Amino acid sequence: MALSATEIGSIVHELAPALADGWIQKISQPLPDCLLLEVRVPGHTRRLLCSLRDGTARIHLVRESLPNPPTPPSFCQLLRARIQGARIDGITHIPGDRIVRMDLTSRDGPVTLIAELFGRNADLLFLDGETRVLATLRHNRDRVGQVYQAPAPAPFRSSSSETATPASEPQPPTEADPFPLSSGLEILYREREAELSHVAQVRQRESALRKTLKKLLRRMEGLRRDLEQAGRYEPYARYGELLKANLGLLKKGMTAVSVVDYYDERLPELTIPLDATKGPQANMDAYFAKYRKFVSAQREIAPRIAAIETEVQQLQAELETIKHGSWQAPSGEHRATTGTLSRQVRKRGADEERRGPFRRFISSDGHPIFVGRNARENDELTFGLAKSEDLWLHARGTPGSHVVVRLEKGTDPPPETIRDAATLALLYSDLKKSGKGDVIYTRRKWVKKSKGQAPGAVTVTQEKTIYITLDKTRLAALKARNTEGRP
Repeated sequence: MALSATEIGSIVHELAPALADGWIQKISQPLPDCLLLEVRVPGHTRRLLCSLRDGTARIHLVRESLPNPPTPPSFCQLLRARIQGARIDGITHIPGDRIVRMDLTSRDGPVTLIAELFGRNADLLFLDGETRVLATLRHNRDRVGQVYQAPAPAPFRSSSSETATPASEPQPPTEADPFPLSSGLEILYREREAELSHVAQVRQRESALRKTLKKLLRRMEGLRRDLEQAGRYEPYARYGELLKANLGLLKKGMTAVSVVDYYDERLPELTIPLDATKGPQANMDAYFAKYRKFVSAQREIAPRIAAIETEVQQLQAELETIKHGSWQAPSGEHRATTGTLSRQVRKRGADEERRGPFRRFISSDGHPIFVGRNARENDELTFGLAKSEDLWLHARGTPGSHVVVRLEKGTDPPPETIRDAATLALLYSDLKKSGKGDVIYTRRKWVKKSKGQAPGAVTVTQEKTIYITLDKTRLAALKARNTEGRP
């Protein structure tokens, strides 16, 4: 059911006047191979769908939005950073080919989106003002950085499936339905897209549940070990009292002492181990201190285990609904409850669900950047939120904020992202007054806590250095992409 070049041309003829001079106000990626642009035109809000799915690659307007994943993929993040708010200058079809071009004017200047609707090889490309490929939805690294060139057209092969779409027999526009080609395609694929979107949501939720469940069970096991260890100290209050009653028998250097256990009605003789390096009072105090650990563990650890058990039951129940095919997206209230319990028992959660107090920005390439505000936040950011492969930065040789760039596993940070993050590291350091200086950067896994030092103190290995001067244009762009709404 792939669209032919002629059909795509007809759809673009329908789209061009409908979206001319519109403004992109929202961007979402409901499926890995599907992008949805919400465009505001005078008096109307229209949704433009671009799907790259094999066999159904297409572009058209839709009336209903698709479920949006909680965490936007990196390509969607990049487009939100670069073209949200951009004006649509024009939409054109490359004659004789299944390629659609959308020219935009963003706050950084002219940019372009290219939709190559080739079925199995379909892709969506984001180009800069010089037509260099900045990113592709399919993450085709071979094309990134290259000047865009349309692929050579494939030999034409007729098939019945290429004439089975509503675009082949369009209905004339009416006042009730001014976009009949788009309406036909939306009706044709609506149920299938909704089903695939639901499946994607289920898989993402199941993965998140299993990861969280694994962490909770591991944490609960550790707490139970701590409780079991503390349970060994339960009789230590009795040992301390017996030593207190027999302090006159104790001398430094003794390894044990035998006393009458008057807590037992049979009054047996009890041998109590001693630390030969400690005096009588210190040995007695040590037993009382360990007993207090037992009391504290009973008071603090047991409720935490109970809270984890409650959440484990909730997660397992939700996994059961997924297993039986009856899962529905949890309500906001349920999500809030689950998230609260998770934060109580997890040091690190999924970054898309964690809302830390850090300064938060988006790089020009769409990568999230986190900046600590103080020593405590620096410590939490580096050793709590950051993952081992994330990029870590700090102004060289001076007090300042820790800066972390979230990176997908196996990817390298783009040069402009490094400069964006380094600019923030310089801005939030003591080098801000001079407006220039060196910034070091490395992977988070090469950053270690400095033992015995204050929070935020670290030792760094395998670092690189970049020289930065505070650029007003770059700072203004970063400020515009401040995702927390405050400096």
